[in-house]
Amino acid sequence: MPEKLELVCTDDDCALDMFELHYTYEMPDDTTKDDFACPYCGGSALRETDA
Repeated sequence: MPEKLELVCTDDDCALDMFELHYTYEMPDDTTKDDFACPYCGGSALRETDA
């Protein structure tokens, strides 16, 4: 099964709570949350969930 990241935007002004990124096997192994931006506010204040 492809990898999945569950991320939370921690920007106080952002209304988005949590979102999941599902990506293909072609994604480099060193991909982290720092490679993405919040799809709602565009910010980079993302944190991986503990799940």
